[in-house]
Amino acid sequence: MPAMIEIDNLRKTFGETLALDGLTFTADEARVFALLGPNGSGKTTTVRILATLLMADSGRAAIGGVDVREHPVAVRRMIGLAGQHAAVDETLTGYENLLMIGRLYRLSARAARKSAAEVLERLSLTDAAQRPVRTYSGGMRRRLDVGASLVGRPRVLLLDEPSAGLDPGARLELWSFLRNLLLDGTTILLTTQQLEEADQLADTVTIIDHGKVIAEGSPAELKARLGTETIEITLADPLELHAATRTVLALAVQPIESDLSAGRMTFKAHAGTKALPAAVRLLDDAQIAVEDVTALRPSLDDVFLSVVGRPAQPGDAHQGGKEVIKR
Repeated sequence: MPAMIEIDNLRKTFGETLALDGLTFTADEARVFALLGPNGSGKTTTVRILATLLMADSGRAAIGGVDVREHPVAVRRMIGLAGQHAAVDETLTGYENLLMIGRLYRLSARAARKSAAEVLERLSLTDAAQRPVRTYSGGMRRRLDVGASLVGRPRVLLLDEPSAGLDPGARLELWSFLRNLLLDGTTILLTTQQLEEADQLADTVTIIDHGKVIAEGSPAELKARLGTETIEITLADPLELHAATRTVLALAVQPIESDLSAGRMTFKAHAGTKALPAAVRLLDDAQIAVEDVTALRPSLDDVFLSVVGRPAQPGDAHQGGKEVIKR
């Protein structure tokens, strides 16, 4: 079965800035495909090309086998797009917004009314359908925005930073809604800097930087490739932290982070080497009392930092109060 989304050797420049540099990937039908990358990596440019809002300089992009450059109208009939910012009209009700979108899709008045009602029900917004959108919460507005892209019953849904600005509760509601779309055979491509979102939703993750693919696979595959686990040890006496870090230094494959105020050290060790019990034994032999120990599997944040060299969001790099001890 051919891929639902095909990107082959796309190149795009803006003046002297190279946004896409031979970008190539595919996304299967009825799956969630996450496109990750730091700011300026080419994610939004890729979405805009797939949505026929921007033309690539060279290369090929296709939706359902239809070339976006050669047949843009046919592609638009197959896709729904929700950008980074809500595109609904706050002065209209939720129902009126969806009805308007349906008419813009050239649905008949009857079909537009039916589709609007169906989407509101799927969004769990039926009770708020006749309220002005300005009275909606942030999560409700974002669901309505995504729902507007579903009025035309698209085969492919393009989501650019779908949970941007949402609180944790609204984010969970959106994730549940997106999972339900897969049951109808919808293919979802999302860009996000919320790596937990990609971990929770995506069947396949592709990480890009400077317009090129630098890593791809399922979340589990990407995390397994790191070959490390994170060991976190909290001491009974924080004053012994320096001695403790020297004691376990040989087990660490990267510099040890030491949080002096919490009496806690964190380091990465090779997976499958039983580093945690080894660390406990070493500390016990050194007569250093341990209060708590934890072994953590890699996260997509670890994968991202490993392949890109910097965190997905600048704030993630903050290490206030931590000291780094190297081998």
